[in-house]
Amino acid sequence: MQLGLVMMALGVFRFGMAGGSYQQFSRTAGYRWQRVDRIGRAPALQYTGPDAEDLTLEGVIYPHFKGGLRQVELMRLQAKTGLPMMMVDGLGWVWDRWTITRVEERKSLFLADGAPRKIEFTMNLKSYGQDNGVLSSFFGGL
Repeated sequence: MQLGLVMMALGVFRFGMAGGSYQQFSRTAGYRWQRVDRIGRAPALQYTGPDAEDLTLEGVIYPHFKGGLRQVELMRLQAKTGLPMMMVDGLGWVWDRWTITRVEERKSLFLADGAPRKIEFTMNLKSYGQDNGVLSSFFGGL
C-alpha cells in the first residue's frame, strides 16, 4: 500500500482504501473528578486529571476486491501482542500510543465455499498514556 493512501497507521497495521478502511471514527474523552467529603457542608469535587481516551473504528472490508480474507485476523494478532502501538493519521498527526481492547467481526454475503464477500469490523482502542521517561522529558512532556 502506498503511504499516500493510508488513512491511519496503528503499529504495523494500515487502514486505507487498499485494505481495511473505516467508515466511522468515534473519539471519547473523559475527565476525572473525585468526591471530597466536608464536615457540615455538601461534598466538593476535586479535578484529578484527564481519563484515558477511547476510540472506535467501524468499517467494511470487501476481501475479494482488496486486501484478502485475513485483515481482521491481523487486527486480532496485533492486539494479542499486548503492546501499545504508535498511531499516526493520514494527515501526519501523531496520536501517541494506543492499545487495542476489542475487535469485533461480522461476515455476510457468503459464496458457495463459505467465504464472505463482506466483512464488517469494529475495533476499540484506548490511549496508553504517557510515561515520564527520557523521551517525554526530551520533548517537554508533550
